[in-house]
Amino acid sequence: MDLKEYNKKRDFSKTKEPKGVVKNALNSKKPKLIYCIQKHDASHLHYDLRLEMNGVLKSWAIPKEPPKEKGIKRLAVMTEDHPIGYEKFRGEIPKGEYGGGKVEIWDSGFYELKIKDEKKIEIILCGKKLKGNYVLVKTNFGGKGKSWLFFKV
Repeated sequence: MDLKEYNKKRDFSKTKEPKGVVKNALNSKKPKLIYCIQKHDASHLHYDLRLEMNGVLKSWAIPKEPPKEKGIKRLAVMTEDHPIGYEKFRGEIPKGEYGGGKVEIWDSGFYELKIKDEKKIEIILCGKKLKGNYVLVKTNFGGKGKSWLFFKV
């Protein structure tokens, strides 16, 4: 895990986003791992799912509001890792900068990791809006290996 791609895309003299530094991952099996979803009104409105894993926040962009009920599946496109601390970021990314637009925290809390392999991540979310068992399943959409489905089970 590293944050080279994250840092390369940002001019920290212009944005208030946190600088990318990997935190020591004490124990990926610890019961309370950071979870958040940020509502991001950039070139198009979307939601950014962030899960703490191995000292970074693994990130997916979800084009529509995340599902609160079973039976609703959402596309989730994996993006670059973000630094721990980004889950608290809210505010305006300047226009013309990568991701320029308003960022607000839509949901936050903790999660428990149940299953994680190359094609599936199963978690229990303990957020303010999303609670319960959720799954991310990797798909072949788009051919670049970045497309996943996110849904409640």
